[in-house]
Amino acid sequence: MKILIVNAGSSSLKYQLIDMNDESTLAKGLVERIGIEGSHLVQKAKGEVFELTVPMKDHVEACKHMLNALTDREHGVVSDMSEISAVGHRVLHGGAKFTQSVIIDDKVMDAIAENIPLGPLHNPANLMGIKACQEVMPNTPMVAVFDTAFHQTMPPEAYLYGIPYEYYERLKVRKYGFHGTSHRYVSARTAEFLNRKPEGLRIITCHLGNGSSLCAVKDGKCMDTSMGITPLDGVLMGTRCGSIDPSVVQYICDNDGISVDEMLTICNKKSGLLGISGVSSDMRDVMAASKEGNKRAIIARKMLVYGIRKYIGSFAAVLNGVDAIVFTAGIGENNSELRAEIMQGFEYLGASIDPEKNQICGKEVDISAPDSKVKVLVIPTNEEIAIARDTLALVK
Repeated sequence: MKILIVNAGSSSLKYQLIDMNDESTLAKGLVERIGIEGSHLVQKAKGEVFELTVPMKDHVEACKHMLNALTDREHGVVSDMSEISAVGHRVLHGGAKFTQSVIIDDKVMDAIAENIPLGPLHNPANLMGIKACQEVMPNTPMVAVFDTAFHQTMPPEAYLYGIPYEYYERLKVRKYGFHGTSHRYVSARTAEFLNRKPEGLRIITCHLGNGSSLCAVKDGKCMDTSMGITPLDGVLMGTRCGSIDPSVVQYICDNDGISVDEMLTICNKKSGLLGISGVSSDMRDVMAASKEGNKRAIIARKMLVYGIRKYIGSFAAVLNGVDAIVFTAGIGENNSELRAEIMQGFEYLGASIDPEKNQICGKEVDISAPDSKVKVLVIPTNEEIAIARDTLALVK
């Protein structure tokens, strides 16, 4: 069975075709600048790169070109669309309604739309991607896999905010958490890597990339996570501020005469590593600048490390100890220097790393020191495989 994985953005469409017989990737591609001049598709398959620049006014046209690329006689990997058995869609916000992946029907579409106020940047794009695929592939079953679903096992003391309870009852104001598909995959893979059952395991997963979040996992279930009602909360990120005193928003709005919407745009797109360093939202650029003595880049780097360490410490308290600390995603998998900085001083937890092992990047590895009581691992995330497995299980 071949399953197509789709991750739609406001002007982009990432896709991957996976053969579930051996979970191999047949093709992966990206369509950018949808509805903008210079629409472009690039697909990697069979060791080759296929590129196409052609006007695409909307996601429907982008989907058509995606399928044309996949079925192209010279560059494609399937003879026709009938070989694609199902489509798995990554959806950002499922609210509290979805604790697991579901087959998409009208009720699911309505629920995704209802959660647009909670995911205003992503849910509309996710809906566009689903509708576009439905129009082009009307007889192909489709599955929604929610970034928020894994975190719905959090207890009320972890997900509620200290504001009047009526806002939770009336407006569903609470912590939802994100990167759930990644945290679920990585924590499950950690148990397999350690040859342990999830039951009894206490794991802290650190998904560190342009967007970053940490998760406390016990018995295979999420107990707490760093992101909140939106992906803005938690540690410092590429362009997101992370946790701040809510009064900061009002204070700046009042002083600079800007709206809350404008301030939230600043918090989402102009803050984080970019806002502090003034150099870049990319950690590699920030680290390079910090090594050259750029004081703001040094501060940004230290702020990120400090925030991650703070969450690791607090989550160890939540879990009443920790058996494994796991690094994943772009920064977590590939930045050995930052991993070393984060893990400094955790001897009190019984956690330390081997400097030589820590140099290994981009693959599964145990970087724990020989005497470390806590396992410190690098586990590359694979959200596409997690989505494909959920899709397969549901459509079967």
